[in-house]
Amino acid sequence: MAAAAIAITVGAVRGQRFDTALAIALGALYTAEALGESGFAGHRAVGLIVGLVFMASLAVRRRWPVVPIAVAVFVIEFANLVGPNAMGDTAALLFAIVITIYSVGAYARGHALWVAIALIVAAIPLAAIEPGQSTSASDIGFFVMFFGGPFVAGRVIRLRRERETQLESEGEERARAAVTEERTRIARELHDVIAHAVSVVVLQARGARKQVSPEQSEVREALDTIEHSASEALTEMRRLLSLLREHDEELALAPQPSLRRVDALAERARAAGLAVELKVEGSLDDLPAGIDVSAYRIVQEALTNALKHAGPAHATVHITRGEQKLAIEVSDDGRGQATAEAGGHGLVGMRERVAVYGGWIEAGPRPQGHGFALRVELPLEGAA
Repeated sequence: MAAAAIAITVGAVRGQRFDTALAIALGALYTAEALGESGFAGHRAVGLIVGLVFMASLAVRRRWPVVPIAVAVFVIEFANLVGPNAMGDTAALLFAIVITIYSVGAYARGHALWVAIALIVAAIPLAAIEPGQSTSASDIGFFVMFFGGPFVAGRVIRLRRERETQLESEGEERARAAVTEERTRIARELHDVIAHAVSVVVLQARGARKQVSPEQSEVREALDTIEHSASEALTEMRRLLSLLREHDEELALAPQPSLRRVDALAERARAAGLAVELKVEGSLDDLPAGIDVSAYRIVQEALTNALKHAGPAHATVHITRGEQKLAIEVSDDGRGQATAEAGGHGLVGMRERVAVYGGWIEAGPRPQGHGFALRVELPLEGAA
């Protein structure tokens, strides 16, 4: 939120600087045209002052867009009352009017928008009807287009910006939700692993205590302490797990994810229509529990993404168990994924899992020019 507020503030400052520079530039252009054009004869000084006031009002066109349009209406009426040469035929004046009307469409909102629209509508006959001259329907039509065009352009751009901002905000919110959901899922699965390990500690402590002779009282006390502390930790762990799985009973009853079941995972993908080739190098039987769960989820999400985005394709899952790391590569030859973002929030979850163990992940188009590849390495040393 703080970063968004800073970005908005910086954008507002830059916009204000641009508007000030625009007002100064148009004012300088109008001054040069007013001093050099003979059409200002008799009204040069008054026209120059009124014109410069109009140009200066553009400096607040974003914050108060009603101000420049109100000044523009006054300028048009001033030219009608004083005479046809009151303001001269200058490019700066035309530019200023177009920018003013565009600014109404782009920046006015609420009551200010309706006031500005009323002023634009009022300006159309004022500009079309010149005192002492006949007015035709084509004159009215010209100024309807001349005033309406910039206003419509401003509204279109405003709506587009609002839509882009909304989509960006929704995308950020979905990404945050995906991260939160995946972290909760990771925590739930890791708690399963830890709860199992603590249960083993309790059982081992009880078994060891039965083997201790009566004279080894200090050892017995140490084992009692281990058993008591581990039992308390296990009780708290189960209480936390019950909260995490309060609305996830089906998942709570499901088998623990494991790469030992990767064959069944590949078979389900084949049944869904994705041709999967599975290659496993090394033993997957004694992987650290946390790594085992996360690796299974990564393969599962990669195959799910291939089913969603690759279309009719052939996928390869290559798992290599080394002494110090577990390498996973999932690739397909489909044409549905063009960028690393094609996996959507699934990649967010994968990165979260890899980050937990200090691993490495790379995802993107295959070097062959089509298809998608995911490569992951998870360190085995020190993993639980």
